[in-house]
Amino acid sequence: MNTPQLVVHRDKELMAEAAAARLITKIVDAQASRGYASIVLTGGRNGNGLLAALASAPARDAVDWARLDLWWGDERYLPEGDPDRNDTQARAALLDAVPLDPARVHPMPASDGPYGADVEAAAESYAAELAKAAGPENHGPVPAFDVLMLGVGPDTHVASLFPELPAVRETERTVVGVHGAPKPPPTRISLTLPAIRSAREVWLLAAGEDKAQAAAIALSGAGEIQAPAAGAYGRARTLWLLDAAAASQLPRSLYPPASA
Repeated sequence: MNTPQLVVHRDKELMAEAAAARLITKIVDAQASRGYASIVLTGGRNGNGLLAALASAPARDAVDWARLDLWWGDERYLPEGDPDRNDTQARAALLDAVPLDPARVHPMPASDGPYGADVEAAAESYAAELAKAAGPENHGPVPAFDVLMLGVGPDTHVASLFPELPAVRETERTVVGVHGAPKPPPTRISLTLPAIRSAREVWLLAAGEDKAQAAAIALSGAGEIQAPAAGAYGRARTLWLLDAAAASQLPRSLYPPASA
């Protein structure tokens, strides 16, 4: 586990714009060195805010969108096209506006798809899709994502891994069905902590006063079962991107030497 790095921005708008610029740089660098990039998207207001900022970023066209693999960290198990699905929101914020290769976009299954109400079967299918995309160099059942983004909930949940629920305790599987989530809808699909930790970089996004306590708990050495965000880290880098409101309860000792 590496030590998390923090960047604190003045407000959520600046955070989204700076994170979008940072993500463009990461994608372009990966494509230059390897020919393609692999990113895991997150939903919620901060994840969608980043995608919207990316859509309007002047450097957007520096990305070769046809050589970008997109995955999701979690999904609400709802019918395809439902406005509450992360996939639907991501398409509205950015994906429909850029020339992606549809074969390289990997949404999680929908509840009106081939698996119907069987969310466990849907999760197994996504795990199989990840395993198929993983190469020998990845040394595991998921690709080595360049960047995996996660929103942080007020209860410290990330993806659909909620405190104390079975999904956050999973150590073997890469994708699980989630039942009884404390925020609607109760049925979801989520990457597990082992899958999240396969990423080269994990970025945790938190903006707003309602995220301040969660950030403070997760960064204070809490256990991952009680605070799932504390267990989300990358192989090479773990980056917390916050606005001033979300960082307001952090001890000054955690602040970086300079924050934007």
